[in-house]
Amino acid sequence: MNQPEALHRLARRMGVYTDYVDGLFRPVEVEAETLVRVCAALGAPVSGPEDAAEALRAWEAAGEHIAPPVLVAWNGVLSGTRIGRDAAADPDAVQVELWLESGETVRIEARDPGDCGLELLLPGPLPFGYHRLTVQAADRSEDCTVISAPLRTWRRAGEHRSWGFAAHLAALRSARSRSVGDLRDLESVCRWIAGYGGDVLMVLPLLPTFNQTPQEPSPYSPVSRLFWSELILDLGRGHEVAGAPARLDVVRADEEVRRALAGRAAPDPATVDEELARYARFRGVQAVHGRNWRDWPDRARRGNPAAGDVDPDEERFHLVAQSMLREQLGDLRRSLGEYDFRLALDLAVGVHPDGYDTWSRQGLFAGGMSVGAPPDGGFPSGQDWGFPPVHPGASQREGHRYLAASIAHQTALAGVLRIDHVMAWTRLYWIPHGMGKHQGTYVSYPAEELFAVLALESHRNECEIAGENLGTVPPEIDAALPRHGIWGMYLAQFAAMEAGKVEAPSDAEMAMVGTHDTPPFQGWIEGQDIGERVHYGLLAPEEEREVRREREEAVQRLAAHLDVDPGQPAEFLAALLDWLGESDSPVLVPWIEDLWLEPFGVNLPGTMSSVRPNWQRPMRLLLDTVFEDREIAELVRRLARARHSGRSPEAHP
Repeated sequence: MNQPEALHRLARRMGVYTDYVDGLFRPVEVEAETLVRVCAALGAPVSGPEDAAEALRAWEAAGEHIAPPVLVAWNGVLSGTRIGRDAAADPDAVQVELWLESGETVRIEARDPGDCGLELLLPGPLPFGYHRLTVQAADRSEDCTVISAPLRTWRRAGEHRSWGFAAHLAALRSARSRSVGDLRDLESVCRWIAGYGGDVLMVLPLLPTFNQTPQEPSPYSPVSRLFWSELILDLGRGHEVAGAPARLDVVRADEEVRRALAGRAAPDPATVDEELARYARFRGVQAVHGRNWRDWPDRARRGNPAAGDVDPDEERFHLVAQSMLREQLGDLRRSLGEYDFRLALDLAVGVHPDGYDTWSRQGLFAGGMSVGAPPDGGFPSGQDWGFPPVHPGASQREGHRYLAASIAHQTALAGVLRIDHVMAWTRLYWIPHGMGKHQGTYVSYPAEELFAVLALESHRNECEIAGENLGTVPPEIDAALPRHGIWGMYLAQFAAMEAGKVEAPSDAEMAMVGTHDTPPFQGWIEGQDIGERVHYGLLAPEEEREVRREREEAVQRLAAHLDVDPGQPAEFLAALLDWLGESDSPVLVPWIEDLWLEPFGVNLPGTMSSVRPNWQRPMRLLLDTVFEDREIAELVRRLARARHSGRSPEAHP
């Protein structure tokens, strides 16, 4: 076997793509250096193509187990489950025991069907939960996580035609707001929507970010997926301001929260769980040794900081803030439930490389790698999102506990959870550090196991699920979403880009006009984002004319379908909301700022917040004005009527 062949076999054995088709529909043969570095990050003993043959033998030998790390029992049934060939050699010497999540044990019979491995025979369906299977054979003993989950995610009974709006909470500010919107602002928007008959508000991730200089305000690059942002705390009437500041300022907001919590005593240690205590200590060490935990003293980096490594005031601050957040968010969910209103939250696909999750679970994240996307029409050079990928094998070995905790954290509050970049559950695009964005490759993930975790947590917290299946979508995702009762995503802006008739959203799609990564409706009509992309080097100047032509065609196509004048944006938007409202989509959430035709997006993908003020622009209108504006009110009433009528949409009359 020659070196290239051995390297390709090793890569494929480890779930690494050796070739793929990028977003520009070009076939890509992955470079040898990329394959070597990705395989090494996954644990193969390889530093060059010459090591591949030996690394393959070592990897295959290490993969000989009598039980897989994870088994899925859909609807409680372990169908056709087998354990390894080693065990089958002497079935009488094999003992299999199942420890249920409840603490009970179930003795399982293992029989030899005479073909390949032992078949496990259970007395009946398993209760839903995370169980532990122990297999003992001769001198070997192995554990396996059994995820018993409903095949389909949770759904409310009956048919529903939910509607509301989507927003960035930090930008939702009223005259009483501080430097960013908080939970009191959020609840006021919920009540306003409910007053017109709506029942959902979608907000971008409410997770903690690095707020002190240098600030990193992106809600999609959180410190952790297991805690909440302290900036959203309602600090009470004693901490209001005389008129909201002119700009969204997370540094100032952070200072405001710290002043408000300065005199509060730390919560009783008996009320603080181990994860929160560790998180607060981590933030305390960062205050002493800096944000990048890889540069910390060895003891702190390894998770055993000494007293002198920790700033006690910073530790206390995060203990107090997270305890208050849990209380306030619990109160909020109960309050919203009183009038059958729900929050829709967003599960960010990754975490900041300097954050708590990567430090507390260092073996779970692949080093020397960033997640991104290969070149496509929007980003001809590719994308590097800057966060490290979860190691799929390490996640399996821990029974996907981190993913389960991340989902449970969100679904305990949300009535709807949107999975950011749901394609990541089948594969992620890894880019070795120092290489070009176009020089990465895809790595496979155990999709069935991840969907089982999602379905289980969805039922445990009665939360409906949507998956962001926008962009390059592998066929496995197209099949998995309906199989597991997960809504896909529909964007009117994207639908208008397709040649031919503009299709309406189906009854299996959450509908939006655009997202936080696309321009608002007015900006989309004007091509505001196209000029920005050229300005920031995301689009070559010589390509601008063609991109603008395609955008104009899309605008004209949508306007013609709705039978409106594209030069009258207010009428255009009203017709679009009517048409979407009458569609079969179960959930419709236009961006709230479209109501007053805001042209500038909250984010321009591919740019850093230090270059363009992503996530730092407040709404142009204060909530006080929004709630009283007659034109906005009439537009919202039209949307409510359209949702109530529910006619099958054709062209708008």
